[in-house]
Amino acid sequence: MVAPQLRPIQEEDWLLPDTEADVWLDDKCKLMIERRDEVFAMTDAGETPSEEAADLVAKVTGRNGQDAETALEAAAASVSDDLCILVPSENGFVLGAASLCAPTYWSLTENIGKTLGGLHSPVPGGDPELAGRISRVFSGLKPGKCLERFNWTVQLDGERFTPSSAPMKRELAGLLPQEAAKRLYLRVERQTIRKLPESGGVLFTIRICVDPLAPLLSDSGMCASFADSWQTTSKSLAAYKGWPHYEAAVGHLLSID
Repeated sequence: MVAPQLRPIQEEDWLLPDTEADVWLDDKCKLMIERRDEVFAMTDAGETPSEEAADLVAKVTGRNGQDAETALEAAAASVSDDLCILVPSENGFVLGAASLCAPTYWSLTENIGKTLGGLHSPVPGGDPELAGRISRVFSGLKPGKCLERFNWTVQLDGERFTPSSAPMKRELAGLLPQEAAKRLYLRVERQTIRKLPESGGVLFTIRICVDPLAPLLSDSGMCASFADSWQTTSKSLAAYKGWPHYEAAVGHLLSID
C-alpha cells in the first residue's frame, strides 16, 4: 500500500460476491497444496487470531474450504481473496500469519513476522510515515467495520502468483514493444481490513483481478483515464512498481488507441 485511501463498505459487500472464484479458486487451492511452504506462514502469535479470522470468514460466506492443516488455510480455500493477519505486539502490528497465493512481487517467506515498518520500507515515502498512518488506522478500527481500497499495476501475461517481478522483466527485455503490448495485463488489487475483536488483530484481505489491457483501452474513457494515471504517477512510485520496464509497450498501446 502506498497510502491508506480507505473507504467504509457494508459487511454484506465484504467478501461477497466473490467475483474471481470461478476463474481462480480451483488453481488457488491447488497452489495451496503443491507450494504450501511459499504461500502459507504463521508465527506462534498468529495462531489464535487466525482462528478468529477463519470463523469470521465462514460466518460471512457460509462456506468452508478444503480440508487443511490450519483454520486460516481452510478459510482461504473458500474464497478467492488472500488472507493476512496483523497482530499487535510491543513493536506495533506485525504480520503474524498469511495465506498469500497471489502476491504482487512480494515474498511471504521473507516478510512473515515483520512489523508494518519492515513491510513497507521499500515503498517510496513508506517508512516511517506510511507505517505510522496504517498503524493508527488499525488501532482505531472498530469491530464490525469494513474498510476497502484499490491498487493497480501492469504486468506481462495473466499469472497471479508473482512473488518476484524478475522473470517478467527478463522476458520483457527480449520483446519488441508491439509484441509485449499484446501480452500486457491490468492487475487490480482489492484490499480490505477488519478488526478481530477478541485478539485485537486485523484481517487484511487481497483479491486480485487480471485482465488483458488492450481490450480495456479500446474504450475511449478507460483509455483516457488509464493514460492520465500512468503519466501523472510520480517517478519514484513508477520505479517502485517497475513501470519503466513496461513504458515502451504501454506507449505502443496508447499510441494506437
